[in-house]
Amino acid sequence: MLTRWKITLSGRVQGIGLRFRAKMGAQQYKITGWIRNLDNGDVELEIQGEEYAVDCYVNHIRTLPGVQVSYMHADELDVIAEDRFRIR
Repeated sequence: MLTRWKITLSGRVQGIGLRFRAKMGAQQYKITGWIRNLDNGDVELEIQGEEYAVDCYVNHIRTLPGVQVSYMHADELDVIAEDRFRIR
């Protein structure tokens, strides 16, 4: 079953190549959506995929070398039609 989430990550999440590595991981887990840096130093993602793949992908992002997530907020969204993962 497809699921879509909007996730905000706080902590050491900018300036460490997270967006690029998130895009590479999205290909591995067959995740669509996007990722962007926010002006306040947080990173925001909208991700969509099979439930298990989304769970694995979020764990992958949180445990990347150099990433230190101090806070994560997630809201479930409606699934949309899309076919790729983008860096915004």
